[in-house]
Formats: sequence, structure tokens, C-alpha cells
Amino acid sequence: MSTRFLFDFSVNKANNTIQVKREFAADLDLVWEAWTNPELLDLWWAPKPYRTQTKSMDFSEGGYWHYCMISPENEVHWCRADYQKVEPKKSFSGLDAFCDENGAVVQDFPRSLWNNVFAEKANKTTLVEITISYDSLSDLEKVVEMGFKEGFSMALENLDQYLETRL
Repeated sequence: MSTRFLFDFSVNKANNTIQVKREFAADLDLVWEAWTNPELLDLWWAPKPYRTQTKSMDFSEGGYWHYCMISPENEVHWCRADYQKVEPKKSFSGLDAFCDENGAVVQDFPRSLWNNVFAEKANKTTLVEITISYDSLSDLEKVVEMGFKEGFSMALENLDQYLETRL
């Protein structure tokens, strides 16, 4: 299904950003819920064969999502997203980071600022435009080298599969 809809992934080294434009075959309400409901995020966020498990989530300005990605060998990688701005069914932004089990940010890995914008299209699809900003070129390059494009692409395909079950 993802081959029929827009998917654009670009890296801009001049301004330390990754830009992702991704269209989903579902209406805005369903796509927004999938990005903001922890039970649904757990179904698709991690690239297979990893899985996501939410520890806590307060989806509001000043709140955060504390979760882990678990490998098939049960290796646990903790993460948190600190929400800065939320405009329901339009956009949200926040700082993303690796952290420990208690939510303390790990300083060895780059933090990124995510800006996610949602727009419903006339054909009952939803376009999500994501801009991920890094403090430095070396931070951006480190994330790209870690396989971010491949992993995030897999997660978005998981979301496609979830949305298909809801239609």
C-alpha cells in the first residue's frame, strides 16, 4: 500500500534537518489517533522485529511520552518525547531523546526536535509532514548512520498495516 502514496525522505545537511512527507490511506481522525494514543503507538512505532512498550504518556504541552523499544532478544532501549506544542488534529512538536528507565536523558546520543503537521486530503487520505532538526551536522549524521531512514520507514509501514485493519 505504501507504494501508491507519497513517501518523501530527504536529508538537508545545510540546516541539519530530515524532512519526511508521508501520505496514509485513512482520514485525519484515525491517523491523528494513531500518532497520539499510546496503545496505538505501541502497535506500530518500533521497526520490526522490535516492539514498543509505553511506560507513561501525557500528550499535552509540557507532557511527555516515556517508552521503550524491545528487541527480539529482549534488549530494552528507552526513549522519551517531550511535547512542546500541541494543536489537536493539526500539529505537534517535541524533543526526542534516548533515556534511561527512569526517563533521564542519555547525553551520549543526539536529541532532535520533531515538528509533525497533519492535513487531510480530498481523497480521504492524510498527509503527515515531519521536520526533524538537530543541533549539529555531526548529530544529524550520527542518526542517519544508525539507520534512521530504514527504521522509520519500517515503522511507517507498520502504521499502514494498522490503518488497513481499521478501514
